[in-house]
Amino acid sequence: MGSIDRYIFRTTLASFALILVSLTGVIWITQALRGIDLMTSQGQTILTFLGITSLVVPALVLIISPIALMIAISHTLNKLATDSEIIVMNAAGLSPFRLFYPFFYATCVVALLVAFIAAYLAPDGMRRIKQWDAEITADVLTNILQPGRFAQLDKNLTIRIRERQPGGILAGIFIDDRRDPNERVSIVAEHGEVVKNETGSFLVLETGNLQRFEAGKRDPALVAFGRYGFDMSKFSNQGRDVTLGIRERYLWELLAPSDNDPVYKQIPGQFRSALHDSLLAPIYPFAFAVLTFAFLGAPRTTRQSRNFSIGTSVIAVFGLRMAGFACSVMAVKSPSPVLVQYAMVMGAIGVGLWMIIRGVVVEPPPGLMEAINRSNARIAQLFGRPATA
Repeated sequence: MGSIDRYIFRTTLASFALILVSLTGVIWITQALRGIDLMTSQGQTILTFLGITSLVVPALVLIISPIALMIAISHTLNKLATDSEIIVMNAAGLSPFRLFYPFFYATCVVALLVAFIAAYLAPDGMRRIKQWDAEITADVLTNILQPGRFAQLDKNLTIRIRERQPGGILAGIFIDDRRDPNERVSIVAEHGEVVKNETGSFLVLETGNLQRFEAGKRDPALVAFGRYGFDMSKFSNQGRDVTLGIRERYLWELLAPSDNDPVYKQIPGQFRSALHDSLLAPIYPFAFAVLTFAFLGAPRTTRQSRNFSIGTSVIAVFGLRMAGFACSVMAVKSPSPVLVQYAMVMGAIGVGLWMIIRGVVVEPPPGLMEAINRSNARIAQLFGRPATA
């Protein structure tokens, strides 16, 4: 790799990293706001909130990476064209196909990243999210106990809390326990918190009183306490078994699913669609890179506008990806759209390489330019100043 190749390679990857981080950060914030109820209504800490929401980042990177690569290649080519470097390199004997080499190397790096994310990292993140979410929602202390509501945890056990405070502190706790037929226990406490250890889960109450009504006795026994532990192990941490969906399956699990897998028996078409999406994920960066370079990489002077080529490349890339999404949806019911999807991606790469090798310069049709010029002239006549004598 020569000095020019290294320069273009570094510039492209640096732009790709900056664009990827920026787009992923913006989209991650919008996704993270949906899980803000983990801290507000369920009393989870900010570390739990950040941990769960950050696990979706690999799935976002998987979708954003090809788009970020397209923008990075467009930026690099525009920079080279603005400084007339493409013209100089072409005059020195560097063909457009040879100029594509460093962009191809950068695309290989992005494709390897996308392949690793699609095969392992994104499914692993989604799997951890589902397991973590199951642990939170299965815990009755953080899911069923909602402020201001009487929650009947068992046939004869009712609990109510007034509010949740920061740090998982519960305020205004009332417990009515009638599970023992020989006695009834009513507990009122000012504050409480959930404590989990090896022996189970406990609701530790602070500053309250306990009334015990024993059968056969007229007056209740009243006990004031500073700290009291109420065993909640029976109602906490249930339902840990998690059924993995399509998005939580690794690539090798999609390649060879078990015949006894209930999800596979129910929706085999979605397995097929997800498998080919994972296989095509590292190929899309090559298609996007080839199309972008085919429209923008040909040498042209600074007097020649690049706006039409930029717009056409965006339309071509957008159309290819939307068609791919459509084929993925249709592949659930039939395997034939999968072949169409592969044909489209490979066809786009083939057409783009042909344009690069032939040095095709994409320019707007003369008829379109004449229509635009006539329209601009009419607008100038309507809003322009009258000519002075």
